[in-house]
Amino acid sequence: MIRLGAGRLDRIVAVGAHCDDIAIGAGGTLLTLCRARPGVRVDALVLSGGGSEREQEEAAALTAFCPGADLRLTVHKLPDGRLPAHWEEAKSAVEELRERTDPDLVLAPRTDDAHQDHRGLAQLIPTAFRDHLVLGYEIVKWDGDLGRPAAYQPLSPQIAEQKVHLLQEHYPSQRHRPWYDREAFLGLARIRGIECHERYAEAFAVTKLTLNLGD
Repeated sequence: MIRLGAGRLDRIVAVGAHCDDIAIGAGGTLLTLCRARPGVRVDALVLSGGGSEREQEEAAALTAFCPGADLRLTVHKLPDGRLPAHWEEAKSAVEELRERTDPDLVLAPRTDDAHQDHRGLAQLIPTAFRDHLVLGYEIVKWDGDLGRPAAYQPLSPQIAEQKVHLLQEHYPSQRHRPWYDREAFLGLARIRGIECHERYAEAFAVTKLTLNLGD
């Protein structure tokens, strides 16, 4: 398995259409990064759930998923499932985020995600973060849109277990969903681990990557 490092990561942006998207798609990666680099700045943007119990869940969850980080969370109030009809508000939110941070890494939904809110947000990211490393995370769902990812972040068994525990602990509003369980999250991590010769992993789509092989 070919391994490429991203260099020093001091500033991370994580975006999600809904509260829990970031944690489901990249929670293990955030745990790994924040443990390795205490004090890393994490700017998190969520487009829906503002002013509700879901915002409270998200604040507590991301604090746990980003231990020791300088976490700055913004949660907007766009209606769930209606992002295409609120394109201007979503675009403004992403552009405002870009104005206040210049990250080393952006964690965002995949552009081919079957959920219209995820896909719409993913399409906005390259227009604002043009010269940044963007990793598109995946979210298991009824639509069955999982594909063949290009990049993997290995997770230790301890990190994989902690991710599942934190998802169950901090998002009680989602526990009724038939796919929101330990088997689904850990099972996908195990499959992605097999694909990259590790026990567990999170997988990401990479739309564009510039190599520096001469140094």
